Amino acid sequence: MKYLFLLGVVVLAFACAPKKPKGPVEEYPEQPATKSAVEEVIANPTKGIGAVKNVTLKTPLEAGRVERGQAIYDMKCGACHKLTDQRLVGPGWKDVTKRRQPEWIMNMVTNVDVMLDKDPEAQKLFELCLVRMPNQNISIGDARDILEFMRKNDGEK
Repeated sequence: MKYLFLLGVVVLAFACAPKKPKGPVEEYPEQPATKSAVEEVIANPTKGIGAVKNVTLKTPLEAGRVERGQAIYDMKCGACHKLTDQRLVGPGWKDVTKRRQPEWIMNMVTNVDVMLDKDPEAQKLFELCLVRMPNQNISIGDARDILEFMRKNDGEK
């Protein structure tokens, strides 16, 4: 009797198991492997590592962005960066938009920790300045405003 009860439980368990779908098995196309941050730098070392992949710059400069960028510079950046080519704690900003791609600048501002750890150009700056740039928790929108202010500082109209 005991064995009949156990056999009944086993049969009931198999009977209640979810049924597998019938019909053709769905196949998912193979997804291209995503690149690691280091692979992205190797693929295009001028854009840096981060969420910013493409930046569209407008001429003339966007006055509202320049104004907001200057306010952010005054509040968060000016203690370490001069607007000239002189180094204070960090490098001076003069002609930075002529030396670096806009994407690299914005990734450096918004993703500083990863940039300093993995981007060769950011690591060169770290070796030059001997001080790790602190993460200022700047949003991508604020970084775009800072970039516009840098463009004005570099003489763009």
